Amino acid sequence: MAMTQLPPMTPDPSPPAGPDGDGSGEDAPAILRRQSLRESAARTYARALPIVPVRARGLTIEGADGRRYLDCLSGAGALALGHNHPVVLEAIRAVLDSGAPLQILDLATPVKDAFTDELFATLPPELAAHARVQFCGPAGTDAVEAALKLVRTATGRDGLLAFSGAYHGMTAGALAASGGAPSVSVTRLPYPYDYRCPFGVGGEHGAELAARWTERLLDDPKGGAGAPAGMILEPVQGEGGVIPAPDGWLRRMREITTARGIPLIADEVQTGVGRTGSFWAVGHSGVVPDVMVLSKAIGGSLPLAVVVYREELDTWRPGAHAGTFRGNQLAMAAGAATLAYVRENGLAQRAAVVGERMLTRLRALAAQWPHIGDVRGRGLMIGLELVDPADPAPGPGHPGATADTAVTTGAFTGTNGRFADRTETGPAARPAAPTLAAAVQRECLHRGLIVELGGRHSAVIRLLPPLTITDEQAEAVLDRLADALDAAIRALGDRAAHELPPPAPPFTGGHR
Repeated sequence: MAMTQLPPMTPDPSPPAGPDGDGSGEDAPAILRRQSLRESAARTYARALPIVPVRARGLTIEGADGRRYLDCLSGAGALALGHNHPVVLEAIRAVLDSGAPLQILDLATPVKDAFTDELFATLPPELAAHARVQFCGPAGTDAVEAALKLVRTATGRDGLLAFSGAYHGMTAGALAASGGAPSVSVTRLPYPYDYRCPFGVGGEHGAELAARWTERLLDDPKGGAGAPAGMILEPVQGEGGVIPAPDGWLRRMREITTARGIPLIADEVQTGVGRTGSFWAVGHSGVVPDVMVLSKAIGGSLPLAVVVYREELDTWRPGAHAGTFRGNQLAMAAGAATLAYVRENGLAQRAAVVGERMLTRLRALAAQWPHIGDVRGRGLMIGLELVDPADPAPGPGHPGATADTAVTTGAFTGTNGRFADRTETGPAARPAAPTLAAAVQRECLHRGLIVELGGRHSAVIRLLPPLTITDEQAEAVLDRLADALDAAIRALGDRAAHELPPPAPPFTGGHR
């Protein structure tokens, strides 16, 4: 399959060099060997992506060996504008040239004030009008920890409601709220997953059952949920396999938590800053959460994390939640520039258009290859779930109900989010194919395309290109992905496509 070619990267005035100063690529194998010998066994991306980046711009990364790659990982979604966008570099240089302090704890600065102004301009107006912001540390997992501590302090309760398939970070509290937690001290609720519905019906009926399960559990004095301090959810589960929450279900979660005085925490670490086609993913449903957890793209590629919440929850005493690196001036400047650029240039709307175009082509590819079980996503947060087509699909009523299995379901109607009965066809879910997914990822790399894996068995190919991706680049990404998929299927065949790789610790991505 022919691949769309991109224009060459214009050389920088002074090309970056390797350790020997020539940037020739002769050092790349040695660098990789030294990394393998000296770094922790917890390293992840370096195992699947054995490259040594030396420069980057926009969607493109150049390795020490001179090869160029289209980067659809984007720093795990942190690079809304891609690598080294001019507005980001200009903002960073302005701070450096000004002589401003680079690390100033939580003191007020003009840079911080400008960032806060820009952040509040993007928030849901109902929240921004009566909000507080906590600069809590450099990473998304720090923001999650702060949010959990906040709602527990404000409510005087300790319990937490979280969802199957969730990923909220790698620190203790965030990990406990994530789907793969080795020990559970959190009440786990079903998250709507159309392709692998936990109730075996899929579609909107599956979402309604999930909502009813939550409602009944919370109202059952013997349900075991305790007294929750908050509910935390992702509007689109990223690490869980790019699973968008139905808008009606999100509204139901808002109704359920409001009626019971439970603060609702929206984890927008990966979904925020236009990624899903709305500036914040909760905007699709119109839900206004009590707490928003933000990181990744808000720092313009540099470490920054904040929690924004309703002022009624601001019951902390001074020093109740602190951290040294809360005043990263470079990240705030880069973040303010990124937020403004996305807002002023309508990049969220652009992500919606380009994302839908990419999903349309990927669905056509799925019609060609039965190895693609599902294509899903929102905006430029896209996933392809790879499956074993040789394994027979389960029968009716099973979570993998066949495609011709009719089930009774409903559609959200009215302001109360209730359902009107209708009939719908359930999805066909076959066993995940992690071996095939890993092979596709390798074939993509051979073709100069960097993609991410995720999902329950790392069988979902994830695409997180920058919001600045051009139409030509989007076509190039899909050409290379289609070519890689074709090559991997032909090389691997159906044999062993569904076999699981050797067990790995939970959350091998470690994105926070």
